[in-house]
Amino acid sequence: MPATRPRILYVTDLAYPARGRRYCDEDVFLTSRLREEFDLALCHPRDAAALMNGFDAVVVRNSGPVLGYLDAYEEFRARALATGTPVYNPLTGRGDMAGKQYLLDLTHAGLPVIPTVGRPEDLHRLPRAERYVVKPRLGADSHGLRIVPAAEASAPADGDVGDVLVQPYVDFAYEVSFYFVDRDFQYALHAPDPAARWRLEPYRPTSADLDFARRFVAWNTLDHGIQRVDACRAPGGELLLVELEDLNPYLSLDALDDATRDAFVAATTASLHSFLRASGAVRG
Repeated sequence: MPATRPRILYVTDLAYPARGRRYCDEDVFLTSRLREEFDLALCHPRDAAALMNGFDAVVVRNSGPVLGYLDAYEEFRARALATGTPVYNPLTGRGDMAGKQYLLDLTHAGLPVIPTVGRPEDLHRLPRAERYVVKPRLGADSHGLRIVPAAEASAPADGDVGDVLVQPYVDFAYEVSFYFVDRDFQYALHAPDPAARWRLEPYRPTSADLDFARRFVAWNTLDHGIQRVDACRAPGGELLLVELEDLNPYLSLDALDDATRDAFVAATTASLHSFLRASGAVRG
């Protein structure tokens, strides 16, 4: 008899209206390739908790910002942890998976991140700027993000103590993203036009660029999973971390050539097999 194939519940919101991206296209492509080695079923993030028990593991992909279904996401996490259901990416991520607290932690540790504070009385610790960025701690995909003049920078924090973060507005040259599978670098893409975040082109990173990105991947301590390190090229030429995406990073696979895309799929497939073996979900 043929060996039993691992059963994967693949969580995605195919109808989510992402700006400049089509979640559905990326996940239709990726699942079409993963089906070569796994038995797959797709579900909306609101249905994941109810359906997960029938599968060997859950893969969370383009499921959208959790603020849109926070109750369902918390139920999913609680049930997965209680039942020991393997979730990919593992739920131990320290980046966006856990909210934006990591931006404060990294600032405090002196790592190359856009300086961030979470209390109005700490605004003096930030570099002086004409404008500031105010974002929710649980935000994603720019939901709730506001750019305000210096005179108003503390007002949102006064009204939502503990719920928002404040950063100086950085007039960066461009944004660049580094994509990793199991801590292994796969590819990089950048947006030459700061006003067109998702108009991406291939980017050839320098060794210094890769050292920068790998520092955050190592800090996150995830042995398995897909991570995206988002950075901006600051006016001084240095890279600064914008976000560490470790929950459901969009991959922009449509911006890759065939060889790079195939290599990424192969790496993800191997990662899933390794993750399933390590978690005890399958043998061999």
